[in-house]
Amino acid sequence: MSIVPPHDPMDPTAPRLTDLEPEAEERPFLTPEAAAEELPPQARHIEGRSPWLLAWQRLRRDRVAMVSLVIIGLIILLAVFAPVTTALTGHPPNEQYRETGLSADGLPLPPNSTFWLGTDDLGRDIFVRIAYGARVSLLVGVAATVLTVIIGVIVGLAAGFLGGVVDTLLARLIDIVLSIPFLLVAIALVSITGPSLLVTVLVIGFFSWASVARIVRGQVLSLREREFVEAARSLGASDRRIMFVDILPNILAPIIVYASLLIPVVIVVEATLSYLGLGLAPPTADWGGMISDAQNYYTTSWWFMVFPGAALLLTTLAFNLFGDGVRDAFDPRSDRIFE
Repeated sequence: MSIVPPHDPMDPTAPRLTDLEPEAEERPFLTPEAAAEELPPQARHIEGRSPWLLAWQRLRRDRVAMVSLVIIGLIILLAVFAPVTTALTGHPPNEQYRETGLSADGLPLPPNSTFWLGTDDLGRDIFVRIAYGARVSLLVGVAATVLTVIIGVIVGLAAGFLGGVVDTLLARLIDIVLSIPFLLVAIALVSITGPSLLVTVLVIGFFSWASVARIVRGQVLSLREREFVEAARSLGASDRRIMFVDILPNILAPIIVYASLLIPVVIVVEATLSYLGLGLAPPTADWGGMISDAQNYYTTSWWFMVFPGAALLLTTLAFNLFGDGVRDAFDPRSDRIFE
C-alpha cells in the first residue's frame, strides 16, 4: 500500500495530485441533439409533455371521439361542397320538378336513380337540400357558439376577478337571463323582427351566454388568489392584463369543452326555430324546415322526414360524442400516456 505524501505548494519537487491521476480526456462540446443520442434508449423517450399534448394524445386513443370527428369532417365537406351536389345531380336546391319529381297523385317520389334520396312535397331534390341545409346548421351552430363564448367569457372574467358590487350585479344578471323562458322570448322576437340568419344567431347567442359566464366565474374565483396572480399584481400589471393574459389561458380547457358540447345544442335550437316557422325564410333549405314540411307526409312518404331527421340526428350525435371525448381528454384524472 503506497501512501501519497501531502502536497507542499512551496516544494517544486513534491508530486502533484494531477500528476498521480491519469490525464483526463478532453471531451468536445456536445449539442443537445448529440447529447440525447448518448443517453440510454429508455431515457431518450422520457420527455416533458404539455397538458395540451397530453389531452390530444388521450383524445387520439378515444375511438368513439375519432370516429365522431371523421363524421363531423364529412358533414363539413358536404356543406362546403354543396354546389358539387347540384353539379352531380343537375338539380338546384330550390328548383321544383312538378312533372318528374311528383307522382301522378301529386305525392313525393321515393329514392331513385334521378333523385337519390327522393323528393319533397314540391318536387325538390331532398339530397341536394340536405347538403345546403348542412351549411345553415353548421354556420348557425358555430357562429352562435362563438358569440356565446365571447360574451360569457368577458362577463365571467369581470364578475369573478373584480368581485364586490360588479360581481353581485353580473351574478344577478346571469340568474335573470337563465330564468327567462328562451323559446317564448325567441318566438316573440323573431315574429317581430322577421326570420333571418342574423336574427337567429343573435337570439341564440343572447340567451346562451349566461351558462358560460357562470362556469367561467367559478373558475376565476378559484384562480384570482393564486400566487401567480399576486406576483402579477406586485409587478404592477393592470386588471385587464391579469384577466386576459394570466387567468384566461388557465381556463381555456373548460371553455373548449363547453363550446364543443354547446354546438349540437345550438344546432337543435336552430332546427326547432325552423320547425316552428321562425328560422330562415323559405325557400332556403333548412333541416328543421324540411322536417316541418314532412310532418303531413310521414305515412305516405317516409323518406321525406327520415333523411333530414337522420342528418340532424347524425350531426348532433357526432358533436355530442366528440364533445364527451374532449371533456375526458382534458380530465387530469385520465390515465397517463407512456410510449
